[in-house]
Amino acid sequence: MKIIKIKEFLNFVSRRKYIITAIIFLIWIIIIDQNSIVSRVKNTKKLNSLKYEKEFYKQKITEDSIKLYQLRTDNDNLEKFAREQYLMHKSNEDVFIIVK
Repeated sequence: MKIIKIKEFLNFVSRRKYIITAIIFLIWIIIIDQNSIVSRVKNTKKLNSLKYEKEFYKQKITEDSIKLYQLRTDNDNLEKFAREQYLMHKSNEDVFIIVK
């Protein structure tokens, strides 16, 4: 009885060996391989996220460079910055902080 089932199974496999090989190959490509489709999709999402961060930081660097240039060239801007960020004031002034 078992011998007959084994022969039937081997006969089934030998007739469909190309289909079975193709299925195993697709499973390998989609799931198992290091460069599988699943890992490729994850890497693509991560790459898009990093590109977004890169653009954000480029914009931030540009804004900060402009602020730094303004602080170095204009004393009024430097005084305004010191008052707003570090709460500095002249000896005869009172500082009031208004929070929205």
